[in-house]
Amino acid sequence: MHYVTYGISDESSMLRNRRGQINSGEQSPVSTHHESTQENTEDDRLSEGDSQSLNGTSAQHDQGIYSPKNEAQSTAFFLLVVFLAFSTRLYKIMEPPHVCWDETHFGKMGSYYINRTFFFDVHPPLGKMLIGLAGYMTGYDGTYPFLKPGDKYEHHNYWGMRGFCASLGSCLPPFAYLTVLELSQSSTAALITAAVLAFDTGCITISQYILLDPILMFFIMGAVLSMVKFNRQRYRPFSAPWWFWLVLTGVNLSGALGVKFVGLFVILLVGMNTAWDLWSLLGDLHLSLMDFGKHLLSRVFGLILLPLFLYVTIFAVHFVVLNKSGPGDGFFSSAFQSRLIGNNLHNASMPEYLAYGSIITVKNLRIAGGYLHSHWHLYPEGVGAKQQQVTAYLHKDYNNMWLVHRSNDSDAQSEEPDLVRHGDIIRLEHKETTRNLHSHLHEAPLTKKHFQVTGYGINGTGDPNDLWQVEVCGGRKGDLVKVLRSKVRFLHRATGCVLYSSGKTLPKWGWEQVEITCSPYLKETPNSQWNIEDHINTKLPNISLSVLKPHFLEILLESHIVMIRGNSGLKPKDNEMSSKPWHWPINYQGLRFSGVNETEYRVYLLGNPVIWWLNLVSLGLYVVMVAVASLALRRGVQLDKRRIEHCRVLMEGGGLLLLGWFLHYVPFYTMGRILYYHHYFPAMLFSSMLTGITLDTLLQSADLWLRPPYSHWLLRGGQAMLFLAILDSFYMFHPLSYGMRGPLAHDPDSTMAGLKWMDSWEF
Repeated sequence: MHYVTYGISDESSMLRNRRGQINSGEQSPVSTHHESTQENTEDDRLSEGDSQSLNGTSAQHDQGIYSPKNEAQSTAFFLLVVFLAFSTRLYKIMEPPHVCWDETHFGKMGSYYINRTFFFDVHPPLGKMLIGLAGYMTGYDGTYPFLKPGDKYEHHNYWGMRGFCASLGSCLPPFAYLTVLELSQSSTAALITAAVLAFDTGCITISQYILLDPILMFFIMGAVLSMVKFNRQRYRPFSAPWWFWLVLTGVNLSGALGVKFVGLFVILLVGMNTAWDLWSLLGDLHLSLMDFGKHLLSRVFGLILLPLFLYVTIFAVHFVVLNKSGPGDGFFSSAFQSRLIGNNLHNASMPEYLAYGSIITVKNLRIAGGYLHSHWHLYPEGVGAKQQQVTAYLHKDYNNMWLVHRSNDSDAQSEEPDLVRHGDIIRLEHKETTRNLHSHLHEAPLTKKHFQVTGYGINGTGDPNDLWQVEVCGGRKGDLVKVLRSKVRFLHRATGCVLYSSGKTLPKWGWEQVEITCSPYLKETPNSQWNIEDHINTKLPNISLSVLKPHFLEILLESHIVMIRGNSGLKPKDNEMSSKPWHWPINYQGLRFSGVNETEYRVYLLGNPVIWWLNLVSLGLYVVMVAVASLALRRGVQLDKRRIEHCRVLMEGGGLLLLGWFLHYVPFYTMGRILYYHHYFPAMLFSSMLTGITLDTLLQSADLWLRPPYSHWLLRGGQAMLFLAILDSFYMFHPLSYGMRGPLAHDPDSTMAGLKWMDSWEF
């Protein structure tokens, strides 16, 4: 069996050479009598069964002595894992009967799909689509508002959405069991991994609610399991199982990316595995270049083209289902909005050219740049001049309306309105407050090298700082301004700066809307470009806007730009609980899912401390054990077949899992967006699988320190102690997942008394 290794190719070659020497009859000086007749028979059987032809040549299928004693035992363990996983996650699935944490977002988004109402989210749509489908299939009608955490569900049917997420979360321990079993051929290592995940309070909690995380982790683990199973088919190329696992890997990759962009990390893992696999095939001189080309093209199809097609299909379904105007309209361009039923631009008609006396809305061309907006609130003391705020607002609102006036305050009253042209000097008056769009040399609130933009004057009277020159991008003097289609810039006459949406979010005094500035840098960018969206003028004829509807690829590209910018713009708000990546492996701080005080039903997302700290210790142990094994191999220490297999499992199987943990954890240190504790859970899956392999290998090495039968007693005693510690810690901390009432942990009468081992825990 070919396994992927990273950075340990020399040691892997040594391992293969050592196995070849032993199979050819060379006796290791440190061989022990633990290599029983049963093991030799097993090795002979495996060697015979796995010597298969690859393009006319014989290739030995590497197998380890970790193979389960019999298939019945492995099946029994697997069924036990399935039972424990589903029972721990479906228990009390209806409790508490109110909205918990991010259910307020993802439950609401499931309702939007049922009602076909368009919305905006920073994540791809698959997870929310599946939640909506689960609710629809179990009788939920999409009418519950999901306003805030703590709201009672009352008569609304929510069990289907929770049950769906819990069911996918229940698949994680069985998937991990099968993955470790394939990598190590040890049912004990697989059982340790499954126990760690089945009895972790954090994994249980995050699986029991209407969230994206269990759906994301389901596809991540599905992709890893399929990849490992595909690797096992190396010497059966192009067979039905080979194709099945290849295609299933691609399906799971598209699913992971379709739920969250974090799915890119598992795509990278599979990509590195595939690149190494192809490199190994290229070095096989028995394989013709024609056959190598077949291998390459099949992987391109299964791992690139198929996932890409499925991913695009997810968005196609998303756009077809969400065809009604909703709260997400304002994040997208005017052309995008014209395809939404109920939007004022859908099948609408309005005057084609901008004219004086028109009532308009002005939208920034930066994706999620917002509408030019003002309201009665003033800039606070110390933030430029204390004049009326002008912001960019991402939603449609009456305060987005502006009146277009001439610079000399004398709008023509003729029957034929005068049209606005490139180079004209205009004044924009806010319709609701009657203040003029104004700028001056005071610095902007957040972008300090820009100038402040305010609302100034009253009833249309102001000063020369209210005048702006209209510039049609790419136009010439006298060109007309086309509604929706012309890209327009507004140059401030007094200072020479240009009206600009910075994309930065103002503090609470600015209602967390987007900062508007006047930029002295005149380079044309989407931030300084605007279009006229709404246009009301009864003196002008209307034209149909149906010609503006964009193509599918245009809305696909725009939706991704909006999601990426929205993701990068997620910053912590005042007093909002966030965490840092170094907090996560040490279980430094959890998340309140429900309740705060003694009278409330409390659920607290926190990993089982014994399990999480065991995972952390195992990471360190793994590094030490691999270093020792590598040193022994490098120095030519004679190892028996069992030790060689230990080294192979550690370096190849463990190396793959360590890489998976690294890819799903370390990138968060580079992210500027707000981070939460639950972002670590995909990495925790890989850490838990590595724990199973590391601890099993350590316990199997008991005969390095003790002679039989004491080594056997140590092995069995260590395994028993490990499983008992996991079960006992689950018993102690299970109220975190299944709900707490009454006194808090500091009270001796609390169910969690004495268990608040870190001051940063908040239960």
